[in-house]
Amino acid sequence: MNQSTVPKLLYFERSEIKILQKNRFFPATILTIVAAIWGVGFIAMKTTLARIDVYSFLAWRFSIATLLLIIFRPSALKKINSKFLFKGLLVGLFLGSGYIFQSLGLTKTTVGKTGFITGLYVVFTPLVAYVLLRTKVSRWDWFSTLLAALGLGLLSFNGISVGVGETLVLISAFLFAIHIIALGHWASDMDVYALTITQLGACALLTSGAALINGFRTPSDKGVWSAVIFTAIFATAIAFIIQTWAQSFMPATTVAVILTLESVFAAIFGVIVLNESLTFRIGTGGLLVLIAMYTIIIMDGRKKKFEVTYHD
Repeated sequence: MNQSTVPKLLYFERSEIKILQKNRFFPATILTIVAAIWGVGFIAMKTTLARIDVYSFLAWRFSIATLLLIIFRPSALKKINSKFLFKGLLVGLFLGSGYIFQSLGLTKTTVGKTGFITGLYVVFTPLVAYVLLRTKVSRWDWFSTLLAALGLGLLSFNGISVGVGETLVLISAFLFAIHIIALGHWASDMDVYALTITQLGACALLTSGAALINGFRTPSDKGVWSAVIFTAIFATAIAFIIQTWAQSFMPATTVAVILTLESVFAAIFGVIVLNESLTFRIGTGGLLVLIAMYTIIIMDGRKKKFEVTYHD
C-alpha cells in the first residue's frame, strides 16, 4: 500500500486546508463516522468481554493499532522528540485510563447505563476546559451540551442507581473529557499522525502492563479475534487519526457534542443487531442529540471558531 491510497485528510495541501475552513460540515461528517464506528464497537465489546478479560482485550486492541500505524507510515517516528513524547504519552495516559475504567464498568453494569454515563464527558468537557484553561463557553455551547446530555439520558438511562460499575464508568467519562481537552490544546502544534501513534502507544503500554500483572491472555476464538481486529483497525487506528486531526482546529466542546452520537448509533445497532426495541423515548433522545450537534456546528460557524493550521 502506498501513500496514494492514504485518506486525503492525512496529507493536506494548503489549498485544501482553505476549502475545509469554508466547509465546516466536512470534519463534522467524518467525526460522525467515528461515532458510528464506536457505536458498533460498543456492542462488540459487551459481548466479547465475557470471553476475555478487560486488560488483555485492550492490550491487544491498542498494540495492534499502534503497530499498524507504524508499519503504514514509519517516517512519522522521526518527528517524535522528547517534548513531543511527553505530551503524547500524557494524552495517551488519559485515554488509556479512560478505556480501562469504562471497560471494567461495562462488565458490572448495563450497556445502556454505560452509554449514558460515558456520554457525560460532553458535560465535563466545557467545565474542565474552563477550570484548567479558562476557556470561554458561550450560551449556545452550554445549550448544545445540555441538550446532548438530555438526549443521552433518554437514549440509554434506565433507572437511577449508583454501584461500582456506574462509578467506574463515571471516572472514565471524566478521563475522556480531559483527553479531549488535552488533545485539542496540543494537536494544532503537533503532527497528527505522529501524535496518534504516540498516544495509542501509551495506551498499549498501560493496558499491556495491567494485563501482565493480572494474567495476559490470547483471544480464545474467532469471535474475540474479530472484535479485537475490528476495534484495533477501525475504532482505534483510523478513528483516533480522525479525532486528532479534527481537534487540531475544532473547539473541544464541539467535538464532545458530535461524539455523543456514539450512543445514538449504539442504540440503532442495538435495534438492528440485538433486536432491541425502538421506543418513542429512544427516538426522542436520538433526535435531541442530532439537534444539539447541528446547533453547535451552525453557531461555531457563525462565530468563526474554526481555525485550521497547516504543519509540514
